Amino acid sequence: MTFDPLRIRSEFPALDQNVNGKPLVYLDSAATSQKPRHVLRALDDYYERDNANVHRGIHELSRRATEGFEEARGKVARWIGASDPAEVIWTSGTTGSINLVASAWGLDNVRAGDEILLSVLEHHSNIVPWQLLARRTGAKLRYVEIDEQGRLILDDLDSLLTDRTKVVAISHVSNALGTVNPVKRIAAAAHARGAVVVVDGAQGAVHTKVDVQDLGVDFYALSGHKMCGPTGSGALWGRRDLLEAMSPYQGGGEMIHFVHRDESTWAELPHKFEAGTPNIAGAIGLGAAVDFLSEIGMDAIQAHERRLMEYALEKVGALDGIRIYGPESLDEHSAVVSFTLGDAHPHDISTILDAEGIAIRAGHHCAQLVMKRYGVSATARASFYLYNTEEDVDRLVEGLGLVVGIFG
Repeated sequence: MTFDPLRIRSEFPALDQNVNGKPLVYLDSAATSQKPRHVLRALDDYYERDNANVHRGIHELSRRATEGFEEARGKVARWIGASDPAEVIWTSGTTGSINLVASAWGLDNVRAGDEILLSVLEHHSNIVPWQLLARRTGAKLRYVEIDEQGRLILDDLDSLLTDRTKVVAISHVSNALGTVNPVKRIAAAAHARGAVVVVDGAQGAVHTKVDVQDLGVDFYALSGHKMCGPTGSGALWGRRDLLEAMSPYQGGGEMIHFVHRDESTWAELPHKFEAGTPNIAGAIGLGAAVDFLSEIGMDAIQAHERRLMEYALEKVGALDGIRIYGPESLDEHSAVVSFTLGDAHPHDISTILDAEGIAIRAGHHCAQLVMKRYGVSATARASFYLYNTEEDVDRLVEGLGLVVGIFG
């Protein structure tokens, strides 16, 4: 598929509607992306034709469901550069993946006095699980700070990393500011200290081509609903040696090899971490999303988003009273414009824009440490994806002009 924004947009039925009497402009993809027909058809096909539990039946429907389920695992593995599909664990999303690592790896490997290094940029889903682990084990949390442009301050990284550092948990791309972090550099420094590197890839796998081998990380978590897939779908990639050594995260069916009265033995990877009936449709839908994005090409998507961001930063940045948060360089800035506008509260901005059919996000974006760093309680956030156009940016600017007119 050649990159034609209007043709791509036509693949997303939800975008073809009016909101409050105006054509919808959807600028909230960092919260969740819209779904193309290719994904919707895959979900329908599974439920209409192949609906059965996986791995447990000899009958034809179960065979077809299992085939689709495992084919999707292979698609995700290739998508992120995994060496083996068995290293890809199905989860409910990035939050579920990080909690899996914090519990299944963390409880067995982190002790009192150990250190966990995070950053101020993190989504709460990459903070709270580590806080819980620290509380249970007596470990200490440390943080990489950010500068005025929302970039990690890495000058003191070597001093933040110590022989007690067990985990470095970092986002690939900030959901609140769009900051693209130098994951490869951080991973190399962390490994030099013997630490395990966990990456929140919820926004990373969406906007850039991911190669976990090249990044040199140990775990990479992603969410299907951010990348045109279904909600409740996601995956955790982990290095095989680490996954093999980890205890199961949950107990139940499918994850066992044999159950005795007093103990059990575990299934091989990846099933050891997939207790119970999985989200079969979600996995198949995520595989279909990977197909869709692969056909378009991540390089083409990234180039389109870069042009769109350049246009958006110029047009939005020209408004009176605007303050844009995040890196100035597009090399360090993904498809998010996070801003405040004069005395207008972000919730009021969002309400006014909604009346014009424009959907943005307002709040702390589950990144309260970022908000505290800038001394604000919330920002307005417009986030772009492959189906957005310059006309969407123009509508956003027109809507923000109304905000300026109301609040002065």
